[in-house]
Amino acid sequence: MSRRPAASGVLKKLVGALGGSVNFPLNLSVDPIDSIIWVFNTTTLVTIQPKLADKKALIIVTQHRNKERVNFPHEGYSLKLSKLKKNDSGVYRVEIHSSTLQDPLTQEYELRVYEHLSKPKVIIGLQNNKNGTCVTNLTCSMEQGGEDVTYSWKSLGQATNESHSGSTLPISWRQEKRDMTFICMARNPISSNSSNPIFAWKLCEGAAGGLDTTVILKLLLSLTLLCFIALVLIILIIRRERRKESIEEKKGLNLHPETLNYSPTFGETSEYDTISYLNSTVPEENAVNTLYSTVQIPPKQVEKSHSLPTLPDTPRKFTHENVN
Repeated sequence: MSRRPAASGVLKKLVGALGGSVNFPLNLSVDPIDSIIWVFNTTTLVTIQPKLADKKALIIVTQHRNKERVNFPHEGYSLKLSKLKKNDSGVYRVEIHSSTLQDPLTQEYELRVYEHLSKPKVIIGLQNNKNGTCVTNLTCSMEQGGEDVTYSWKSLGQATNESHSGSTLPISWRQEKRDMTFICMARNPISSNSSNPIFAWKLCEGAAGGLDTTVILKLLLSLTLLCFIALVLIILIIRRERRKESIEEKKGLNLHPETLNYSPTFGETSEYDTISYLNSTVPEENAVNTLYSTVQIPPKQVEKSHSLPTLPDTPRKFTHENVN
């Protein structure tokens, strides 16, 4: 008497990492087994004829590109698929044929291949600062590999750390929460990753009384730069005025040329002494009976000075001879 057909198994869900491998477990409960067929979606992937007493198992891979990716560990019939790709995601089915069964025994698997998550990106929404309270939203997202990703937030820095589910975190904080730090956690079925920390004091800079240290440094740097520029301008103006005064002085000197002092050369000019006549010392003589003689003073060496020698206050004496 033949057995009733065996019922198909419950769908099994499997996950795999991109570039990794996955095992499709198979538990055999029938005997004898005539053949085993592995199907991917609607395409036959592998056909197996179990080993006999005098023969090894015959494994036929229908697609040449899958020969290096398909393996059956420990000489069993559980399929291992390596070097997973994104397009390996889908439904796999194994069919077990036996002469003792009217219909083949089947088992289905659903495989999802995921990428390892990179660091999530945080976008800061519009910021509003009213009455010393900072209000904004933080949104966490993935640039790539965002399939089946769940997000959560951790708020650090308080007595009790807080958690929040979802990709968007609403924030409202005052001065007492200035030291808080927000971190986004992203997860998918095979991996997880966290964002760079977001510091509350960088949100709504200057909120809750007080400028950010970075803002103060920028203001000081700007003020220093302005002072330096002003000093350079003052130095340039002073130099320009001095140059202008120097040019005007040179022009004034050119309008009043110096008078050259002419000094006669030695031998060209004779030096004469002036003979003064004093009424108190010279007796009155008869002009007819007086004989005058001319005294010539030998030339002296001309000094380098350009001015004539000063005449002595005492008049020179002269010789006169009366002629009877």
